[in-house]
Amino acid sequence: MAERFAPGVRVRTRTADVAGHTRLPGYARGAVGTVVELAGRHPLADERARGRDAEPHAVYHVRFAAADLFGAGDHSVVVELWEDYLVEERA
Repeated sequence: MAERFAPGVRVRTRTADVAGHTRLPGYARGAVGTVVELAGRHPLADERARGRDAEPHAVYHVRFAAADLFGAGDHSVVVELWEDYLVEERA
């Protein structure tokens, strides 16, 4: 199965604040970053935490500017995110 995002693609994380477990950190919600690489395919942790069977989904390493996430910093932060948390950022 072809992955949805290739390295170098700019993506935005979803902004929904869901009830219960999620692996999308609050500080990264709504942020724009760049896909670094595919990190494998794994069941969506949100669904597994709810006791549901989950098919494997693509997981990506996504790089964000620290200043975009935290308002300061001249470094970057890489977050491991499931494909379901991401949408392609249109320029």
